[in-house]
Amino acid sequence: MASSVSTPINWTLPSNSPGSSIKKPIKTISKPCFGCDCGDEECDCCICTVIRTKASKLSERISRIEQLLAENLMQDPTSVTPDSSQIADGSTTASACHSPSNSSSSQSLITSSVGVHFAGRELGGINVLTGIPFLLPEGREWIQARTGQTISSDRLSPTRVPWEKERGQASNTLLMNLQNQNPFELPDLRVIRIFLDAYKNSQVMMRLFPVVDPDMFEDTLISAYQQPQSSFHFGQASTRACIIAFLAFAARLPPVKTQVSTSTACPVDQDAMAARAQFLLAQVLQEPASLEGAQAVIMLTLYELSSGNMRATNYFSAIAARLLFTLGANLTTVPTSSGEHGKKRQQLLRNLFWVCYSLDKDVALRTGQPPTIADENCDLTLPPGYAEQAHHDVESEDVHFSQPVFPFDLRLSIIKSRAHSALYSVSSMKKSDADLLKSIRELDDELEKWRLSLPPHWRPTMSFSPDAYDPNISMHSVMLRLNYYLCMSIIHQASSRCKAWQGGSGMMDGVSSSLALSVEASRSTLCYLEAAEHVLVDGVFWTLIYYPMSALLSIFCSILQNPLDPRSRDDLGRLRVATLMMQRIFSRKLPENEVVHFKLVADFVVELKRLAEAAIDKAWLEQSRS
Repeated sequence: MASSVSTPINWTLPSNSPGSSIKKPIKTISKPCFGCDCGDEECDCCICTVIRTKASKLSERISRIEQLLAENLMQDPTSVTPDSSQIADGSTTASACHSPSNSSSSQSLITSSVGVHFAGRELGGINVLTGIPFLLPEGREWIQARTGQTISSDRLSPTRVPWEKERGQASNTLLMNLQNQNPFELPDLRVIRIFLDAYKNSQVMMRLFPVVDPDMFEDTLISAYQQPQSSFHFGQASTRACIIAFLAFAARLPPVKTQVSTSTACPVDQDAMAARAQFLLAQVLQEPASLEGAQAVIMLTLYELSSGNMRATNYFSAIAARLLFTLGANLTTVPTSSGEHGKKRQQLLRNLFWVCYSLDKDVALRTGQPPTIADENCDLTLPPGYAEQAHHDVESEDVHFSQPVFPFDLRLSIIKSRAHSALYSVSSMKKSDADLLKSIRELDDELEKWRLSLPPHWRPTMSFSPDAYDPNISMHSVMLRLNYYLCMSIIHQASSRCKAWQGGSGMMDGVSSSLALSVEASRSTLCYLEAAEHVLVDGVFWTLIYYPMSALLSIFCSILQNPLDPRSRDDLGRLRVATLMMQRIFSRKLPENEVVHFKLVADFVVELKRLAEAAIDKAWLEQSRS
């Protein structure tokens, strides 16, 4: 058993992290230093040299943590398995850290199967990533005890996360408006072709969102528009829904929208088109599964995600997954016809599968719901040439690659899936401290292997400080970095559930180091987002707001846990500037009807800052009195 944990746990904060006493030396070096942290034993850049030196000094402590981990694995064969009655209800899953007194409160928190934990405390009933819409009594008592303040429930513990749009009433209005028109009628073919041409001309959008094949979509248009518009027969719903959903989706893509608006006056009511496509879904589900039906649901999923409607996104992604499984898209060899058309159809189905897979794993983290797609039922062989082309700048005119890169790095999506299964599923609640830390170490190794596999000029640094920079910064690199830091955060955040926080066991050093890495990843998220402000396109509020908000919550909990830590003041400063930063980034050209949502986010952050500042002041006052 000891041999299975022989690889050292690299849970030490990188030396180029914000607040470190180690600064880049002012000297001429043989090559530019981008803080590459490449892992090359012969790399002579200043950051790599410092990291190797520090790693050498810490080897003894890391070995001791490994030894303790191995001993616990050998001495704890029961793995702290609770009886079946304790895990009957996913919302009241009993981990080693759960308090029996909270079971009645947890039963109503059906939004998640795993509660919010930080340093051994269960704070609420939604997952650790998306916020704290419901605080348990224990969480409220902890925050109030650390701050000496009364919590503003409407700001810190609302009925839903403030960065998730509630569009039920607006959707009802749109559906009612359909009564005055024919919901089955197709849009003007001229308008569809204008948006299709704009989509084809935007190689970036085609590579990020490969949801239609332009040639095959032409066949879909011919088939649909040859039918009489005044009649509607069984079997036509999927085709019409696909066309209408494409118009709603394409009209929301910034490059497509810009190109269309500059070329011709062609306004499209995106919400109305989405409502019409959704209206057809009931009939789509009555028809045999089809490529067009799967396309329609995938495009509606992307539309709702970019609109902030996570509830609809969650439902649509599950429907899309079922359709794709029925069509065999979860397999590398998709059952299809032969010939050139058959090859195109097979490739499109696999592209749709990978878009759906990435969305499924991302939505699971954002909502706290379990993923719909189980990895063991899928062939996760990456598309041919993906690893070589995924990290070329898709926005560069010099790049002539045509392979899809998808909205999220597929390998990170696979890591997200494994992290959820190993750390945040109901079954993972049975794990002992040693088993949990073993899973964390294995996932951390996998994430680091992915990082080192990237080209050096594209590789994310383990930490991103305010004075660092990314020479290849673009929207594509922003999504890559944010998701890397997200994976780092969710993997090491799981150490908060360990019993070691309560008992102060010998593994406490390893546990606290793991949690420190999670907080450091959150700091890096905010630092990088601020550095990337100039490349962010307008209208990305709903797509990106999740990343800084999850980071802010982690930093907030860290301040409350260690208010006297020298870095707490720096972290408090991050909370202070977060609202202004997000206002600059996200409120640009934000529709008037969505400004209210940004106000909710701002109020949430202001409340976090107020409580964090109170915690620091209270801790210093108590120390001065003692």
